[in-house]
Amino acid sequence: MISIRESANKMVQYVLPEHSNNHGTLHGGILMDWIMLTGSITSFKFANGPAALGAADSIDFLNPVKIGEIVVLESWVEHVGNSSIEIAVRVHSEDGETEKKELITLSYMSFIAVGEDVRPRKIETKLSASSTVERELIARAKERKVRRLPEIKKRKSNVSNIADETENTRLIFNTTKMVLPEDAFYGKFMSVGKLMKYIDESAAILAKRFTKGVLVTGSLDDLFFYSPLNVGSLIEFKAGITYVGSKSLELAIKVDSYDTETGESSHACTAFLTYVKIDESGTPVSVPEFTPETPYEIRLWKEAEKRKERRKERVERTRRFADDYLNEYKKVSSNSKKKG
Repeated sequence: MISIRESANKMVQYVLPEHSNNHGTLHGGILMDWIMLTGSITSFKFANGPAALGAADSIDFLNPVKIGEIVVLESWVEHVGNSSIEIAVRVHSEDGETEKKELITLSYMSFIAVGEDVRPRKIETKLSASSTVERELIARAKERKVRRLPEIKKRKSNVSNIADETENTRLIFNTTKMVLPEDAFYGKFMSVGKLMKYIDESAAILAKRFTKGVLVTGSLDDLFFYSPLNVGSLIEFKAGITYVGSKSLELAIKVDSYDTETGESSHACTAFLTYVKIDESGTPVSVPEFTPETPYEIRLWKEAEKRKERRKERVERTRRFADDYLNEYKKVSSNSKKKG
């Protein structure tokens, strides 16, 4: 039996110019790559082998990270099923000169332990709670898992949904990439961190073309993965603008894979991302106006407005509770170490 504290891992990154956008802050796609990599390592160690990401809850970026700052990613296991693992990743930045720390995001992901055939395999290691706080963490993770079930049940039908959902919008961007060995985390399937980096880059290209200015990634909504992306496959990224606010915009990006050996296509995932336009000082500024005209654009707009309201509530809740919740967790973990 392993406790949550014993499952924890930490990754530290120094933000270099190669990691930044042209405003000098950390590129959102690179941070998502680091988050997914940290979660992958934690799940790999706990499951004693490879694990593929099945779903990621919404990720909201609360504060920017500048070149020269340090990014600390802390990850741990919060629940274990027969073949699934619930992972939490907390990210904060540190200023080396002032020692100021800021919370960047708190992310939750569900990984599936897989064998060489990329099919689910049983996880032998068990998770236990060593404190009241850890029991609460496990209970919350179980609730998140239950909330995802309706979408997970649609996985089989969504795999075959290769229709381009953005083709009926006026503002679109499509690109294709081949999955190379350097894109793999383990074995023959693609690292989800690399995939998120490419998703963010593709969506950002369309957003930048529309806004004609500097953008920062604001959020990634709940994301479900329907099929693995294997080395050698072609990936099609199909992005479209779904909503435009006063200083930000939302984009949908559909990811399909094409097996070059069998000729079969499958739907990997569909992501919704938001971007904020900023000026030289980092202050949000207005974006060009856009009015939905076609019935399809109007439907996407109304759906995006609902996501915007949920996103606003989620960010406010995270800002209020995330630091206190995790400080309590770290305090109990420290006490547990002293007792051991």
